Order: sequence, then structure tokens, then C-alpha cells
Amino acid sequence: MPQTPVRASQARRTETPNAQMTTLASPSQGATAQLSMWLVDMRAGQQGPLHVFDVEQIWHVLQGQVEITIDADPAILGPGDTLVLAAGSQRQVSALTDVRLAVCGRADTAVYVPGEATSRAAPPWIS
Repeated sequence: MPQTPVRASQARRTETPNAQMTTLASPSQGATAQLSMWLVDMRAGQQGPLHVFDVEQIWHVLQGQVEITIDADPAILGPGDTLVLAAGSQRQVSALTDVRLAVCGRADTAVYVPGEATSRAAPPWIS
């Protein structure tokens, strides 16, 4: 695959009730075949839903403080901290302060929400 820069103007923003995600690189942007990289911006007090991804992800704190609970075990992270989330781990992300995280993982993922019978498609900021 040839080198394909993704320009700042190509970043894709997705707003949810819990956070704003900014896609920096993904297969749907054409620069990568399998991996995605995105930023997560959360305001203090925001919390994502409890969910499970079927692929490994890496979360890195750029600014602020966040609690990421993995399989009921909370980890509090600050600037410069990195957490590898294993495939199949149940997780929930809570912003303790305004926080910015850089995240990467495979785009060919399925998301599961405990209690739902079927998986969801990959979120738009990952695909």
C-alpha cells in the first residue's frame, strides 16, 4: 500500500451524547486497510455505555483524567498513560475531568452491549 497522508481537513467528527470522536485514519478514509485511529474528547462527568469490542484496542491519555473500568476493575489514567484493552473485555469509560484520548484498533470490529441479543456494527468513527 503506498503512503497515503490523511490531511487535517479529512478528519471526520462524530458527536454522541457521551463524547466527540475525531477519526484521524480509517479504511473508509482510504489510508489504511485494517486499522483506525481516532481521538475521544469527553467533558468532566461524561460516561460511555458499558460495551465489549471483539478486537484489541489501545487507549492513550493526551490530556485530563479518565477512569476506564475493564471487567469491573477500574483503572484511573492521566496524561501519558496508556491502556491496552483486550478483545472481549467489558469496558466503560468515564471522564473524571475534561479529557482527550488517542485510540487505535482494528476497523473490522463488532460491538456488543450486555443484554442485547446481537452485535452492533462498527461505530462510524472506527469504520
